[in-house]
Formats: sequence, structure tokens, C-alpha cells
Amino acid sequence: MKIDLTGRTALVTGSTQGIGRAIAATLADAGARVAINGRSAESVASTITSLREEAQDRDLVAAPGDVTDEAGTDAVITAIGDVDVLVNNLGIFGATPPLEIGDDEWRRYFEVNVLAAVRLIRAALPGMKGRGWGRVLNIASDSAIVIPAEMIHYGMSKTALLAVSRGFAKDAAGTGVTVNSVIAGPTHTGGVETFVYELVDSALPWDEAQREFMRLHRPQSLIQRLIEPEEIANMVAYLASPLASATTGAAVRVDGGYVDSIVP
Repeated sequence: MKIDLTGRTALVTGSTQGIGRAIAATLADAGARVAINGRSAESVASTITSLREEAQDRDLVAAPGDVTDEAGTDAVITAIGDVDVLVNNLGIFGATPPLEIGDDEWRRYFEVNVLAAVRLIRAALPGMKGRGWGRVLNIASDSAIVIPAEMIHYGMSKTALLAVSRGFAKDAAGTGVTVNSVIAGPTHTGGVETFVYELVDSALPWDEAQREFMRLHRPQSLIQRLIEPEEIANMVAYLASPLASATTGAAVRVDGGYVDSIVP
């Protein structure tokens, strides 16, 4: 089984680091022309340089812009043209005691984690439908299903993203376009390292801190470790490919068995 995205253009939001960067690299290695997105032109340029140092034949294009507002979204779409594969990866998270989450913070999480994805889908989906092929992938989280007490606002936003995915999949029914969400489990990124150290002793070495975090805060994990970004990227690449043509409106788990369910 070979994943071939030759001739396709993919946009991965928030792709200068972490899961987004891994997804961008994997899609590029499958032959796609991949737009790297971040808020600053400098971070985007630096990421493209480092990705090409790893593999010179990667087809990468700079698409800087803040997709949490309309002007930034327009700038990104203008930079790359038609989008065949849209990966809404951009997201924010953080731990806050439930009763201390103010109205502005609730709005900010919805704006960044949900509305930015909706805005990009509105921009890209009509062209996909018109061409008779396309993939929309929204990166969700186990927190969409297992709402963490320490970040209810984040869980809420990811739950909403599952609904967004299912709804737009219905809008794209019969067009050759699929819309899915990917439920990522606890994943090893720089941001997550910071988050882990907010919840466990910051003096612990990383390997020990990771084990302590999983034991205390994510004991349901069946792999009993953090997931590597490349493991998320592998699933995204499959769902972005022609091989996944019969999968749409789904919430596909890459969670290390964290969600205690026998169905996806």
C-alpha cells in the first residue's frame, strides 16, 4: 500500500512546530505540495529551511498568516491558491481551574480552535467540491470525549470540532470530498512538555516526568507513553490519500487507547 499525493496541494495550519510540522513533512514525503503556515514569515521560512535540510526534494511553499482572523485567512489562501488537502491543526491549550476560566478565555478558545477551522473550510470546500476531490482533516483531541477537569474550555472546543467535521461531511456528500476529524491522544511536543511540568514536579528529568504525568493524569492510556507527532501524521497522510475514499464524517482515533471505547 503506497500513499501518493503527487499533484495535490495541502495546507497545514500551525505547521512550524509539533504535530503540524510532522504532518507537513509526512504529506510532502508522500508527494504533496505543502503550504507551511505560522503567524510570522520568519518562523515559516525557518521551518521550510529545516524541512528541506531533512529532505531536499520536498515541495514546500510559504503561507504565513494568522488564520484566526479573516484578513490572515485571506492572505494564506491567496499565497497558495487551490487547496486539495486542508489540515486544520492550529490549536491552543492550557490548564486553568474551571471556575477561573473567564468569558474572554472561553471566547478565545472557540475563536482559535473552532472558528478558525470553520473559516478555512468555508474558503477551501467550494473549490474541492467543484473539482470533485478533496480532503478536510480537523485535528481534534481525546479531550473532546474525555473532558479534562483542568481544561474544560479546551475540551469544549475540541468537542465542537467533531460536530463541525460531521456537519461539513454531510455538506460534501457525494462530491468526492471527505471531511474527518483525527482524535489525537496525549502527544509529545514542546508545548506538551511545558504542560506536563505544570502538573508534575518540574525538577524531575523528562522521562520520569512523562511517566509520572501518564500515571497521575492519563492512566487510561494503553500504550502508557506519550504519542510521537509522526504517529499522528501517519494517520493524517492515510486519510488525506485516495486510499481513504470511503471514510468521511468520522472521528478517527490515534490516542494510544486512551479513550475507553470499543468504537472509534
